[in-house]
Amino acid sequence: MSAQPASTAAPGWRTVCTRADLVAGSGVVALVEGHQIALFYLPDEPRQPVYALANKDPQSGANVIGRGILGRLGGELVVASPMYKQHFRLRDGQCVEDAAQALRVWPARLEGEAVDVYLE
Repeated sequence: MSAQPASTAAPGWRTVCTRADLVAGSGVVALVEGHQIALFYLPDEPRQPVYALANKDPQSGANVIGRGILGRLGGELVVASPMYKQHFRLRDGQCVEDAAQALRVWPARLEGEAVDVYLE
């Protein structure tokens, strides 16, 4: 099966991997219709166990967010960029230290064993 170019693909949910491909408490990266998407799996978070953010660090330009360290800062779930250690909120991608920086965020969900990301 050949991949459909992002420019002609219909918007909506896309299965990007399976739950078995994820690492609990860590990130993995999937290439989805031309987007490098960092997927973070937090199985102990019942409301939203999967988050999908852009993998590209806006400060360094390196594709490293999926290798960032997860944690909490001010009660918010965040990922720390491995480059300059700035923290990005998982819920909206906003940088905690610099309001001018943010990561793109996609809605993500688990559907049985499938990991889906909503592409607009």
